[in-house]
Amino acid sequence: MSEGVIRKALSGFYYVDDGQSVVTCRARGKHRHAKLTPLVGDRVAFTLQPDGSGALDEILPRKNEFYRPAVANIDLLVVVASEAIPATDPFLIDRVAAIAAARGCETLICVNKRDLEPGEELARVYERAGFPTVRVSARTGEGMEELRRLLAGRVCAFTGNSGVGKSSLLNALEADFDLATGEVSEKLGRGRHTTRHVELFRLSCGALAADTPGFSSFDVDKMELARKEELQYAFREFSPYLGKCRFQDCAHVKEKGCAVLAAVEAGEIPPTRHRSYVRLYEQARAIPDWQRKEQ
Repeated sequence: MSEGVIRKALSGFYYVDDGQSVVTCRARGKHRHAKLTPLVGDRVAFTLQPDGSGALDEILPRKNEFYRPAVANIDLLVVVASEAIPATDPFLIDRVAAIAAARGCETLICVNKRDLEPGEELARVYERAGFPTVRVSARTGEGMEELRRLLAGRVCAFTGNSGVGKSSLLNALEADFDLATGEVSEKLGRGRHTTRHVELFRLSCGALAADTPGFSSFDVDKMELARKEELQYAFREFSPYLGKCRFQDCAHVKEKGCAVLAAVEAGEIPPTRHRSYVRLYEQARAIPDWQRKEQ
């Protein structure tokens, strides 16, 4: 039995990298019966067949998993955003970052298209919140060396709303890549979906990076969040003020004597981040425990 990492999943086939070659595998029926779907990024055990294909025997324990994008064992979730068309709603960034925090995954904020819009204001919000943040241009190459340094040696997934340039960034990172990219619709203000499946690509900086289909606000509403009581810990700039509110069970939404709200008023926490927290808190409160997927 051999081991490897699933680099691509497509039409029931799993392409497993064992370090020497990529073996095309089929999952055994026991995975369907257990309702366990192999994901890109999974470490798996497989048996090599006489014809050179493989039978996927076992999915090894995961450090984390995501449903959108459908990936596992991610070290770094790269949220690609833009202040150019299509401009990214900060709420989308905040929701993805909260989900990543709930799964023990670091988040990198990558503001693309700085050749069209500098993105300084958007980047500043997340720098103040303590996120590693980089401003780049896939078109001109600005900031790409810093991005390579931040990705080096890690398993990463690029995600963000359609049209912000996820595939273009991967093409810029590696000269021999030729991933399909799409134009942004001026009428709709959003990009066309060009990535149809999730795939891990090996980068020369030593990273494995996944290009993922873009999400819309509708897609993001399907994502799972931390429970409302745990959500406060996903907003790292809240940390200095937790435990200092008048009430021990403070929700940090509109309560009197809330230290987090006082920090927002004092300019210590960006209002956009707190507004996102309130929206996420209300969404999390509306999800009963029995509907939640296991974290």
